[in-house]
Amino acid sequence: MHVINGLRDPAAGFPLANRFDDRAERRRANRAVALSAAGLALTGLIELAIAMVSGSVALLGDALHNLSDVSTSLVVFVGFRSSRKAASQRYPYGLERAEDLAGIGVALVIWASAAVAGVESVDKLLRHGTTQHVGWGIAAAAVGIAGNQLVARYKLVVGRRIQSSTMIADAKHSWLDALSSAGALLGLCGVAAGWGWADGVAGIVVTGFICHVGWEVTSDIGHRLLDGVDPAVIATAEAVAAATPGSATPRSRPLDRAHAACGGGGLA
Repeated sequence: MHVINGLRDPAAGFPLANRFDDRAERRRANRAVALSAAGLALTGLIELAIAMVSGSVALLGDALHNLSDVSTSLVVFVGFRSSRKAASQRYPYGLERAEDLAGIGVALVIWASAAVAGVESVDKLLRHGTTQHVGWGIAAAAVGIAGNQLVARYKLVVGRRIQSSTMIADAKHSWLDALSSAGALLGLCGVAAGWGWADGVAGIVVTGFICHVGWEVTSDIGHRLLDGVDPAVIATAEAVAAATPGSATPRSRPLDRAHAACGGGGLA
């Protein structure tokens, strides 16, 4: 799950009409995220092991890409569990910011993964490095494609069942992640065809996918740390206030203060 979007748990995209009793749906959503993360972790570890043996930088990059997806899912769980803890005298607004702190660590890991994949890819191109056990590498890349497709399908089914727009969007994102594995597969097929440079080029392409993930996560965390608010939310709040008899003309500053008073958690 790449974009955290300030959501405190993966089930936060339910329609308002379903919020009166959504505990069962939340459990399904959390279970879906957990199973999806486990599937991607297994896929990434298989790719990583074979990448170490074969020397394929494209496969290495795709493994790091899949494992970075797992780390963002873990952040969702950290934020959800932390937000459920009661406020205390020391932390009067609760521990919802724990998600942001964990997110910073995740962003650093993703960018470090991109750096490793990029450096290894360029180094292999410059050294004209070879790739061993190409057949195993192709099989691992195929596992990566299948793993992402299965995860995407599972998220889509669960998302539609519980009417979670967040999970449906993440399912589409997981489907696109399969393109990273497809890039690694094409690179290894190129090596099998006699183009030794294809793996390094594919590694650079996969590095681009990792950088895209890093940018999404970093920009989202920055938006949250700066208490960013969707302008549409402010416009809606001001319209409701203006339509309320006896209310003063709404201004953004009071709304911002109300937002800050809520600990940056957003307008309810």
